[in-house]
Amino acid sequence: MVKKGQTYGEAMQELQDVMHRIENEGLDVDVLLEEVKKAAGLIKFCKDKLQGTNVEIQKILDQIE
Repeated sequence: MVKKGQTYGEAMQELQDVMHRIENEGLDVDVLLEEVKKAAGLIKFCKDKLQGTNVEIQKILDQIE
């Protein structure tokens, strides 16, 4: 789950931790479902953060052209 004020780096680390648990621990189906939901939320957060950063960088580059 994405925490308020979480950075991209923190989200990526949490996503890696979740993926490790999914891949290496024999999770119960209910726990697996929750971990997948958590991973999906983290992936969306990271994707949105990257897209937002790309937009901001493009604005900066447009200003200096």
